[in-house]
Amino acid sequence: MSSITKQRQQTSYPLLAEQFGYTSAMQGPRIQKIVVSTGVGKKRDKKQLEIIQDRLSKITGQKPAPRPARLSIASFKVREGDTVGLQVTLRGARMYDFLDKLIHIALPRTRDFRGLSPKAIDDMGNLTIGIKENTIFPETSDEDLKDVFGLAITIVTTAKEKAEAEAFFRHLGMPFVVDSSVKR
Repeated sequence: MSSITKQRQQTSYPLLAEQFGYTSAMQGPRIQKIVVSTGVGKKRDKKQLEIIQDRLSKITGQKPAPRPARLSIASFKVREGDTVGLQVTLRGARMYDFLDKLIHIALPRTRDFRGLSPKAIDDMGNLTIGIKENTIFPETSDEDLKDVFGLAITIVTTAKEKAEAEAFFRHLGMPFVVDSSVKR
């Protein structure tokens, strides 16, 4: 089964070629990877850390890698080597499946969702989305509402500039705010 996002990416070249003047299909933007990360903060309890790790692996379909602290900071009670976050890098089929789930299932389930801001695209053509609650994904059960955590999702593309990336994401079906003059 081929994902909807992968099919749209393959059909994006002819549409974007006339707008940006591509001469080769290799110049068209593509998605390279998706990085999903979360901070675990001061979770000293190993059980809570395992719960977050388990839920993140259910959401992404891949085991997250722990991210250790690089420095010891006494005022934050953090020692060098303590796990302060978890990160998953998705590529290939898992990446497209996750992106389909994000666009078509998770984002519409977000409370008071009116669309993503085009300002979330950086100058290098990457889109970063902050999600406050992990409960928008269908893999998380609603009975476990006491351990809710936020996620940061970065979609890395080969786009050269912000306008090119925005046109590419719009073609993929990313739900952006209709009126970009509205401040969020």
